[in-house]
Amino acid sequence: MSQARLMDGTSLARRILEETGKRAAGLTERTGTAPCLATVLVGEDPASVTYVRMKQNRCRKTGITSRHVSLPAATTTEELVGTLEALSADPGVHGILLQHPMGEHIGERAAFEAIAPGKDVDGVTFASFATMSFGLPGFVSCTPGGIMRLLDEYGVDPAGKRAVVVGRSAILGKPAGMLLLARDATVTYCHSRTRDLSEAVREADIVVAAVGRPRLIRGQDVKPGAVVIDAGYNPGNIGDVDFDSAVERASLITPVPGGVGPMTIATLLEQTVDAAARQLGAAGV
Repeated sequence: MSQARLMDGTSLARRILEETGKRAAGLTERTGTAPCLATVLVGEDPASVTYVRMKQNRCRKTGITSRHVSLPAATTTEELVGTLEALSADPGVHGILLQHPMGEHIGERAAFEAIAPGKDVDGVTFASFATMSFGLPGFVSCTPGGIMRLLDEYGVDPAGKRAVVVGRSAILGKPAGMLLLARDATVTYCHSRTRDLSEAVREADIVVAAVGRPRLIRGQDVKPGAVVIDAGYNPGNIGDVDFDSAVERASLITPVPGGVGPMTIATLLEQTVDAAARQLGAAGV
């Protein structure tokens, strides 16, 4: 069998951002207000600092205003909630991104729920999960949303296919499964307590690896011709899939980096412009 075709997230994300930039410019011209994304970072985790800076640069290039709020590592849940509620009430802010992780002492769910649903452009609130699950208008979790766009770009229709999602986080694994289910896939969730993970993966037409364990998914467990989406990112640019062996069996596979990652940021900025358009009364832009 020939090697899998690579799913180029970098190229697709670039096209999405170009279109998003045009929409942002049109919105700014029509309303006199540029879309604004507020990023909130607790502490100074090096990876998070780098990631936020990258998002700010992408905002600038796309015509989106970026407002950054940096909080000390000792910030309490109550203080963080207050900051997010203030941003939610600020008409000059159209989208809010709370960078995670935030520290074990912070109640993550309480913080997420302090974000107004209309500004939840990262798709992390209960409200966003509900709209994703029921197929209603709203914001999708950015990485799962980016995964669905990649599947569409490469002509993969999930309907009737067996999809295995390895990982059950609230902002990646769970919503990815719900979005696939909404597209008529038969979805199985696997996780750290799953027995015979290899057996489950062997049945999958679509594999989404999102568990944060390097090279957990081995090529020998990939069904020949399966579509493999690696949403994991581990130190050293290593994904959750053993790429070298999986590429020999899959039909399509995402590289790490250059696959899912760029799509996450593109989805975030696209949804920021969507949010701004709704709040500024220019939803058609």
